Amino acid sequence: MADNNVEKTSVALLGLGAMGAALARAWLAAGHPVTVWNRTPARAAALAAEGARVADSAAEAVAAHTLVVACLLDDASVDEVLTGADLAGRDLVNLTTSTPAQARARAEWARERGAHYLDGGIMAVPPMIGVPEAGGYVFYSGSRELFERHRETLAVPAGTTYVGTDAGFAALHDVALLSAMYGMFAGVTHAFALIRREDIDPASLAPLLADWLVAMAPGIHQTADQLRHGDYTKGVVSRLAMQVAGTPTFLSTAQQQGVSPELLSPYFALMRRRLAEAGGEEGLTGLVDLLVH
Repeated sequence: MADNNVEKTSVALLGLGAMGAALARAWLAAGHPVTVWNRTPARAAALAAEGARVADSAAEAVAAHTLVVACLLDDASVDEVLTGADLAGRDLVNLTTSTPAQARARAEWARERGAHYLDGGIMAVPPMIGVPEAGGYVFYSGSRELFERHRETLAVPAGTTYVGTDAGFAALHDVALLSAMYGMFAGVTHAFALIRREDIDPASLAPLLADWLVAMAPGIHQTADQLRHGDYTKGVVSRLAMQVAGTPTFLSTAQQQGVSPELLSPYFALMRRRLAEAGGEEGLTGLVDLLVH
């Protein structure tokens, strides 16, 4: 039987935007003592009513607990908020959206101030926080020791995925996944634009589109396998030459439907370039190398 009297780790949380507030509520609901601070004090009032202790300053919040979580606007805000705070001996978990380079620099910044550092990339929106079945999770990178020490506490708001000791890897994974998401949404945008002026209910296209994207998703694993082994022809079914030959149909259809091709044209240009450089026997994996300089 679980011991409900086990003392829960205390958390100092800096930043009470939509995500920060959701994190605070998840920890409070799980019985963790939480001290919060926000630049606009009024945002802390509701959390105080739910059991959070409200600090008058970020420095006061940092001093209250060993585990300090920052969920602020941007990397510059971390500097502004933590200036004057004594971070010596603190476990700083930074969930502020940043670039890999900013995360690495922030890790060094924290070390210089005597803190242990863990960077995080949140793969969730606020309504998913504290709802395990929603599937949200957070990438973590940096101090493995810090991650293991607070794994259970960090897992309360959302799942945890540790991706390495390089502090920049969480941000890199975050941006990589979100970049793919926006690429997918770009294709979805173009698809709906094609039918926009036709007597086709978007709701009838939606399940077909969603199912098609799911069916195509396994191609991601083939791309990874080809990149790992360096053989871009391995397992190819749709040759690059064949795909390039079909692109005029997509562009002509867009023109006929009065739809701008601007979301497709750059990708098609990469396909033609790769075909000219490498021949047509491989699939689309070679386009990855064209983007790296």
